[in-house]
Amino acid sequence: MNELLTIMLIAWVSGAMAFVGGQIAYWLPLGQGQHTSQWLHGLVGFGGGILLAAVVFALLPEGMDKLTPGLLALGFVAGGALFCLMDAFLQRKGGSVAQFLAMLMDFLPEAISLGAVFADNRKLGLLLAGFIGIQNLPEGFNSFRELKAAGQNARLVLVTLFAVAFLGPLAAAAGYFLLQDHPGVTAFIMTFAGGGILYLLFEDIAPATTMRNYWLPPMGAVLGFLVGMLGHLFIKG
Repeated sequence: MNELLTIMLIAWVSGAMAFVGGQIAYWLPLGQGQHTSQWLHGLVGFGGGILLAAVVFALLPEGMDKLTPGLLALGFVAGGALFCLMDAFLQRKGGSVAQFLAMLMDFLPEAISLGAVFADNRKLGLLLAGFIGIQNLPEGFNSFRELKAAGQNARLVLVTLFAVAFLGPLAAAAGYFLLQDHPGVTAFIMTFAGGGILYLLFEDIAPATTMRNYWLPPMGAVLGFLVGMLGHLFIKG
């Protein structure tokens, strides 16, 4: 298979895991008891832990390695500031899409990076694709429940998650054609995304993990970070 088609296919499969997570949320019958609430809060924490691992192990290391301190700070703060403004705007409109935004902020720059690095390091590209897919499954589940709770039609949310998967091949193709010879630009994009994700984690996702008088749900964040850490070790190996 043509190298570009291979890159686009694995980027699409990785993105489609968000749709799979949304389908699980759609079809999984969940009650309203405390055990269900603990499980859901833990899953939010799991997704948050994976996102934190993505920031620490996948997004920021490139920026710290390839950008000057000034550009690193600019990209990181700009990402946080943009999503702070977006979050404030959405809150005034009465809705919250933190999980969905975090998924996009993670998925797109990593798909761009996948396209940019695949030609030189196929193993890194494949492992990065696997990392993206692992992240997208719980993020798709959480995004579905978040958007549905905000009043969105369930089937429309699933269509949206399905459509998002096709952004992966486009982003990967852009990285393949435009950024293979521009590692600094790729690093800035990843740093920008890292700042935005970190803002969303502390503003919206981490607070949604806790439950009064219940202490296990935050362990989901520990397990999610563990998955990301192990994924990073595989990539480094």
